[in-house]
Amino acid sequence: MSLKRTLVGLFRSQDGTSDRAKDPTLKTRYYNLSKDKAWDEVSATLKKIPGFKVLHEVQSVGEITLEKKTAFGRTLDITVSVLNTTPVRCAVDLYSASRGSLGDLGANYRVIQRLYGSLDKKLGKYRAD
Repeated sequence: MSLKRTLVGLFRSQDGTSDRAKDPTLKTRYYNLSKDKAWDEVSATLKKIPGFKVLHEVQSVGEITLEKKTAFGRTLDITVSVLNTTPVRCAVDLYSASRGSLGDLGANYRVIQRLYGSLDKKLGKYRAD
């Protein structure tokens, strides 16, 4: 993680992915799978990652809510969205925010990288980028 990311983390306590993200690691991931198949794979993968607790899943909307406790005792709330772009292609977006005030020193950024890393290991062969 760069010094710039840590400095930004002093003031920002949230991070998310999008198509227009300047940082390539924060770009939306696309997979050549139907939404239902992607949902099953993403849900199963997220449940197996240690340190993360699945709080809520809504398959019809395509959202999974996770919680993670940091080493410093802060709590991160993470939302994973699985969206249909075409009948055979879907997108996975992540949003992570820290509870409390002040920055997170890049914790949300690292969480997004870790989750995308786990999803890419499982769904890498379907990646459409």
